[in-house]
Amino acid sequence: MSGVGDSVGAMSVLDRRALNRALLARQLLMQRHDMPVADTLEHLVGLQAQEPLEPYVGLWSRLAGFQPAALAELLLSRRAVRTLLMRRTLHLVTADDCVTLRPVHQTMLVSRMWSTLRRALPGVDLDELTKLGRPLFEERPRMLTEAARVIADRWPGVQARTLGDALSTLVPLVQVPPRGVWGERAAAYNTTIETWLGRPLASTSPATVDALVLRYLAAYGPAATADIRAWSGLGGLRESVQRLRPSLRTFRDERGRELLDVPDGALPDPHTPAPPRFLPAFDNAVLGYDDRSRVIDVEHRGLSVTGARFLLVDGRVSGTWAVTADNGAATLRITPLRTLTTDERDAVVAEGESLLTMFQPEPSNPNRVSIIDA
Repeated sequence: MSGVGDSVGAMSVLDRRALNRALLARQLLMQRHDMPVADTLEHLVGLQAQEPLEPYVGLWSRLAGFQPAALAELLLSRRAVRTLLMRRTLHLVTADDCVTLRPVHQTMLVSRMWSTLRRALPGVDLDELTKLGRPLFEERPRMLTEAARVIADRWPGVQARTLGDALSTLVPLVQVPPRGVWGERAAAYNTTIETWLGRPLASTSPATVDALVLRYLAAYGPAATADIRAWSGLGGLRESVQRLRPSLRTFRDERGRELLDVPDGALPDPHTPAPPRFLPAFDNAVLGYDDRSRVIDVEHRGLSVTGARFLLVDGRVSGTWAVTADNGAATLRITPLRTLTTDERDAVVAEGESLLTMFQPEPSNPNRVSIIDA
């Protein structure tokens, strides 16, 4: 992840390709890295994880020699957890980040929950719901609706499912293993962060928010304030940016937006070759921006909502992919979003064959990657 020469570093405008190469470098997608899984999670400020097994692909595409057991062990030893964070979505983060970041996001989480559910929660006092629900999750891990049913008589006419959804935000929870463990299928049982990790949530302050902004820029920048807000879901970032501004470098994109950056953020040569990479559903390398044009074309942006898994070719979203199992054999099917050259197809197939070794370590069928052209 080498930087750029003085002539490029002095540029006031970064075009889409320059921003793309910066994204790939900082997201560890330009080359695989020899980095511990916990360090990777902290560098990326977590991985999107509402689909519990998707982070394994995200790590496999970023780390040299990644084995699913490395992440599974972190979950089982309680050094990594899945909790609601950015944008009120489940993220896989280290235990340290969990106790630090959850308080930063809690007000936003409750606000987003209430804006979505308030009409379905008539007469429900959120403080009372929290007070009644918390002990249930402290007692033992429970499914959200299971806990809600215990107290549902307090609010006749309100669906237990809705109460459970509210509780997932009001009470800082983690989903416990075996959910999220590679090779396991398990229901989503939840307990409080404090109970699971054996320590309290950290206090929050403006300095905590500032640190989060700097971490975002290090892993996603250069980026506009709107990008930071879209990634995090947080408001009130203008004050943080103003505090940090003297220590930041600034650029502009082709639209004229101001882009903020940490002083030492990698800005590779825009012509640096980029290998194909398979991204899991909802990977923040795509979702972590308001303006995603550095990595995905506008006409394909809506595919993110469907949970599509993206294929990067030359650093940009150029296809979707899915793995299916038939009679114990794993098959990777790729649907390009544009015409791939012969060299690109060969590189994609090679990367795909390698990916399948994670799904099926001892393949029995040598022709397991298929590219389905429209």
